[in-house]
Amino acid sequence: MHGTTAPTILVTGATDGIGRETARELTRRGASVIVHGRNAERVAATVAELRTLGGAVPEPVIADLASLAAVRDMAAELAARDVHLDVLLHNAGVYMKRRELSVDGFEMTLAVNHLAPFLLTHLVLASSVGAQLRRVVNVSSMAHNRGRIDLADVQLLRGPFNSYASYAMSKLANVLFTVELARRLHARGVTVNALHPGVSSTKLLTEGFEMEGSDSLADAAATSVALCLDPALASATGGYYVRSKPAPMHAAARDGELARRFYELSAQWTGATPLPG
Repeated sequence: MHGTTAPTILVTGATDGIGRETARELTRRGASVIVHGRNAERVAATVAELRTLGGAVPEPVIADLASLAAVRDMAAELAARDVHLDVLLHNAGVYMKRRELSVDGFEMTLAVNHLAPFLLTHLVLASSVGAQLRRVVNVSSMAHNRGRIDLADVQLLRGPFNSYASYAMSKLANVLFTVELARRLHARGVTVNALHPGVSSTKLLTEGFEMEGSDSLADAAATSVALCLDPALASATGGYYVRSKPAPMHAAARDGELARRFYELSAQWTGATPLPG
């Protein structure tokens, strides 16, 4: 599973939209894809489709990212199956129209879009699953530029729930995490980058934003694929990419003190063991 010719890539949220198209393209390019989803039937259907594309055989993994316990179980299952990841692609995301809490008591957008990938990354890095990990890729959004993180009110509990503010904050969280994790993993040789995939008519866009996108799914998947596989980007780290090119990120993401404190708060909330700073 962990040969040099077929990099093993875990794609979260791989059963729909941009995630599924990304899994298709990674498979076409020879990667061995671990297909993550929360619905067993949809995971099985995606795995079956990828198997028709030839190349490395895809494998399934099922977990509800709204539960930190489920994230821990998924990491343990991957270790038990002797999976060795080369790339960890955090693609899964939600847009909540109403305030809902996860089973752990966190606002759902924050729980799925930030806390789950934060915890999964640390669990992978701490186990045999991450022994040969080389790239971590976080799907953020241009919406991160409209985000704001107040460490005293990360879950936006003050005032009425604003779905866009919550989503934008979670996407800024992805970029802040990218910058801080890249710094902490630099000596280990693991790169970390974030990206805006484009605006495509996925379920998140049509149901959450109630709009249609101008980008095809292939266009929207292209930057994730590049950050996962492109040899020219193998040493690039701590960046934010749009259309496979480096792009400016929110000024807050360059605030080293905010990044450090937000990282430490995220570790506290998820129970993850912080990486050396």
